[in-house]
Amino acid sequence: MDLVWDGVREAFRILGTGDRDVWEITLRSLLVSGSATIFSLIIGISIGASLAFRRFPGRNLAVTLVNTGMGLPPVVVGLVVALLLWRSGPLGPLGLIYTPAAMVIAQTLIAAPLVTGFTVAALGSLPAGLRPQLYALGASRLQMLWLVLQEARLPLLAAVMAGFGAAVSEVGASLMVGGNLAGETRVLTTAVVLSAQKGEFAPAIALSIILLLLIFLVNLVLTTVQQRERQS
Repeated sequence: MDLVWDGVREAFRILGTGDRDVWEITLRSLLVSGSATIFSLIIGISIGASLAFRRFPGRNLAVTLVNTGMGLPPVVVGLVVALLLWRSGPLGPLGLIYTPAAMVIAQTLIAAPLVTGFTVAALGSLPAGLRPQLYALGASRLQMLWLVLQEARLPLLAAVMAGFGAAVSEVGASLMVGGNLAGETRVLTTAVVLSAQKGEFAPAIALSIILLLLIFLVNLVLTTVQQRERQS
């Protein structure tokens, strides 16, 4: 129990004194996971809208693959991305292995299926006659899509929260493709793992608390927006 309290006190000490290394790691976590979330939204909403609105042979298989991807093991994603980006791999000449960009790619692949699944569910729950009605009123394809997304904005905010949560809390793939390099690719999750492996549990607990606070604050902002939209 003393170990836990030591970790809590260490977390407040870090927050109070502004430990430069920890804030750098926290900012890097936010930038990497935030970028991955944005990319996953672009990919997930595009694919999700296509699956929700179109009927084509193999659609059920595609939706099944998306649902399977929502539980895709991060280490598998990390392995695939590492093989692609490895120096002797097909994308090796790009020199992305052990860089923040590689971590963004891996986290995007982890978060995108979640966003896609949420999007399919959100758009699929809208009235069937909404799109024909919008077309009848003269809306173009892009205008129709924008208006439909506006109609489903509340559940889509849940997709943002799920995507960011999956990205920022991921550790296996980030270790495999980022290497946990100090000052370059170390983020909160990988820093926690390193501290625990060294037996430094107080810093590990402190970093875990900061990670939870980061997730809480992002979700608080998104939830506040969601609730205001619901009340308006």
